[in-house]
Amino acid sequence: MKKIIIVGPAFPYRGGPARFNESLCSAFIQQGIDAEIVSFTLQYPSLLFPGTTQYENSGEKTFLFKITRLINTVHPLSWIKAARYINNRNPDAVIFRYWMPFFAPAFGSIARQIRKRTKIIALTDNVIPHEKRWGDDFLNRYFLSVCDGFVCMSEKVLKDLNEFTNNPNKIILHHPLYDNYLPAISKEEARRHLQLPLEEKVLLFFGLVRAYKGLDILLHALTDEILKNYSFKVLVAGEFYDDKEYYLNIIREKELEGKIILHDYFIPDDKVNVYFSACDAVVQPYKSATNSGVSMVSYFYDKPIISTNVGGLKEVVKDGQTGWLCEPTPKGIAAGIQKFLNDRDIETIEENIRLHKKEFSWKTFAQKLYQFILSVNQ
Repeated sequence: MKKIIIVGPAFPYRGGPARFNESLCSAFIQQGIDAEIVSFTLQYPSLLFPGTTQYENSGEKTFLFKITRLINTVHPLSWIKAARYINNRNPDAVIFRYWMPFFAPAFGSIARQIRKRTKIIALTDNVIPHEKRWGDDFLNRYFLSVCDGFVCMSEKVLKDLNEFTNNPNKIILHHPLYDNYLPAISKEEARRHLQLPLEEKVLLFFGLVRAYKGLDILLHALTDEILKNYSFKVLVAGEFYDDKEYYLNIIREKELEGKIILHDYFIPDDKVNVYFSACDAVVQPYKSATNSGVSMVSYFYDKPIISTNVGGLKEVVKDGQTGWLCEPTPKGIAAGIQKFLNDRDIETIEENIRLHKKEFSWKTFAQKLYQFILSVNQ
């Protein structure tokens, strides 16, 4: 195999999927595989995007590979243009980064125009979206039916995928470790930078705030009787894609103003290290999940994870070894937090993380993905 094209977001788009695609492309390049990314001219129409911006504000970046912006997700003529470009590049395989049915019309149409010349691989974060909408099943089938092989990043995604296709060419490869952020700094320096208390434990809830991520369950958990004698803070760092006032009302009603520190904006890549260096553990109170990039950022910084035992999260967090798994209820999360606060051997947990995270390297992920693509028959 000589050439691979990844279709999905990349710089200047912000967020986990873009960083993932860039890291995967780099991993292919480092293994001597010619790779590039075909990205979007428009990813989401502004009416469908709940955040402040879809773009990075960190200036220009340089990469060892080519990023070509061609696809407007709501403009079919751009799909023809993208397919023509891909056919002219003559790749051996095209990997479509797929995480919601919204992309199915564009991806499915492009795939149908290139499938005679190349293998079509779907790299699936989700098949059934977190927020379900009418027509999702139809859109999923439109794209998934044209794929030659599927990469799922958790058992949950594989199970969901099996509802849509009996194609046997499927593999599970867990989300690799995000390693493209700045290195850790001292906890004291990070806390001074963020104006956090130096003595108390700090739990970090990180990333875009959406309903399925369970911030409301976490807020209710903090009022549980078993935590009343512990001194700690919870730092919520991320832009709200859900009704912010709903969460502020819980904070006021439960009198949590002294417990919660709210940084309600998107955290740029060059500040991620500050937030993870400042915390003692990361809390993921998700109501549902397939996989999570936040888990892999946590491991990059050797931070233990307090996580609910849902979806792909329980495949990544080793209970009592790299973190603590709990039920997705206020009482369950409170119990998980208590286990962390009572643990007197965090150094062992951190050492376990350093060993465990070796399983999630980009080199390994890219090698296994490459071998899978070779095994797929059109």
